[in-house]
Amino acid sequence: MTSPSRPDLLHRLAIQTSEREHANLRRRLRTIEHAEGPWLESGGRRLLGFCSNDYLGLAQHPQLIAALKRTADDEGVGGASAHLICGHRREHAQLEEALAEWTGCERALLFSTGYMANLGTMQALLGHGDACVQDKLNHACLLDGAQLAGAELKRYPHADVDAAARQLQSRPQAAALLATDGVFSMDGDVAPLAKLAALCARERATLMVDDAHGLGVLGTEGAGSVQAAGLGQREVPVLMATLGKALGCSGAFVAGPAALIDGLVQFARPYIYTTAMPPALAAAACAAVEIARGENWRREKLQSLIARFRAGSAQLGLPLMASQSAIQPLLLGDAQAALDAAQALEQRGLLVTAIRPPTVPQGQARLRITLSAAHEDEHVDQLLDALGSHFHGHAQASGHDVTGSR
Repeated sequence: MTSPSRPDLLHRLAIQTSEREHANLRRRLRTIEHAEGPWLESGGRRLLGFCSNDYLGLAQHPQLIAALKRTADDEGVGGASAHLICGHRREHAQLEEALAEWTGCERALLFSTGYMANLGTMQALLGHGDACVQDKLNHACLLDGAQLAGAELKRYPHADVDAAARQLQSRPQAAALLATDGVFSMDGDVAPLAKLAALCARERATLMVDDAHGLGVLGTEGAGSVQAAGLGQREVPVLMATLGKALGCSGAFVAGPAALIDGLVQFARPYIYTTAMPPALAAAACAAVEIARGENWRREKLQSLIARFRAGSAQLGLPLMASQSAIQPLLLGDAQAALDAAQALEQRGLLVTAIRPPTVPQGQARLRITLSAAHEDEHVDQLLDALGSHFHGHAQASGHDVTGSR
């Protein structure tokens, strides 16, 4: 006999989806039929993309493709097993060694995704009664990781080191992990890592940095935001970064002292109970590490494009956020204004993503513009022309200045 009062889960989910639709916040998939450098084909149109995380332009590099093909020819496609059974191949071991050396850490451990890496690391490190202090703008997987581990999650206002100190001091007897993004994925700014490291040293807390958007882009040889801040494994014993952004591949890793990596192998469930990434993909990522480290011109070109875009935006009076990274958010506030801007750009052949709540806080909808070493100066100029036309045309029509929709 069924209970007449029990809620139907699928019906409830449908109601929640409908509410998102009515609030103009529903997410939708877009199919990309083909990619060629910064150019994307979608719906039969060729669009110039400014929404990819391929910061160094490596996703279609011939050396990565050759490494993947060569290893797939030799070893096949699937990893066929978890790492701890028979899935840990030579290519995985070589990639882990390369990543550890690059980031200045003793060891590294591969995960299939960044989300899994953060969930597994926090689940292995934290437990009930522990404290996890986090920046309010951290990536969702850091927040989820702390909650799934059963720790008390204590969040501090963005980049507020004094507030982080108060949160740590409120639990003086608890084992504590302070976790932060290195480069924040929606705002593009860099965490105050040196100050956070000093705080953790004073409070005997462990510092963890998610450097998904910093690796390859910041620091000497692109070693990331931790190295760029003058820090190393001693100050930041838990480092996570992904392989699917600046390295143009897929997957993630955690790097740190041997004690951390040995412990993750024993206790990180998303590592233990998941099929290993394809060895061909690991071979491609190893090639990407070598290129990213050696070809500094990619970072120099990216920085030149960032400076060009910011200078042009300033001349146009566009409401850019304070970011020096490849992520250049244009803060519009209203979700409909962000959607309208994205649609206007697409009509001019440009693909830029409108980011709306709940991905960002209420009232902070934006265009998340990302630049890549695959772009050229004329691409940036084309984007600036389109932005200027849209916002100045909108301002004249509405009687407001460019920032009037904020």
